[in-house]
This record gives sequence, structure tokens and C-alpha cells, in this order.
Amino acid sequence: MKKEKEYVMMEPPIDELTAKVGNKFLLTCLVAKRAKELNSEYLLGEPRDKDPKVISIAADEVYEGKVVAGTNP
Repeated sequence: MKKEKEYVMMEPPIDELTAKVGNKFLLTCLVAKRAKELNSEYLLGEPRDKDPKVISIAADEVYEGKVVAGTNP
């Protein structure tokens, strides 16, 4: 039986992201909203990469302070 590959987000660390945002619920909402915006940009013909990983990109933007709760990116 073939074992499926596990995908685990290592960078940025979840604990550090949670500390920046305040709580896991807010972090989840913030990253999901930004990932949806990035996905829409990709579908409209403004791709960042050939194979975008919008959740990872959104998490990186939160980690770098580019996306903050209560503001529009």
C-alpha cells in the first residue's frame, strides 16, 4: 500500500504566526481571506508563480507584516 505524502507547513512557524496575530481563529480567518484574494489574482491572469501555493504565500505575508488584521492588503 502506497503511503501518501504529508504536507506540513514548516515556515513560518504556526506558533510565531499565532503570536503575531493574537489567536488561531483570527490567524485562520486572515490567512484564508488573503489566500482567496491571491487565488482570484491568479485566476485573473496575475500569477506570482507557475504553481502558486496561495496558503503559504498568505502565511508568509502575515509573518512579514504585509497583511494585518483589520486592514486591507
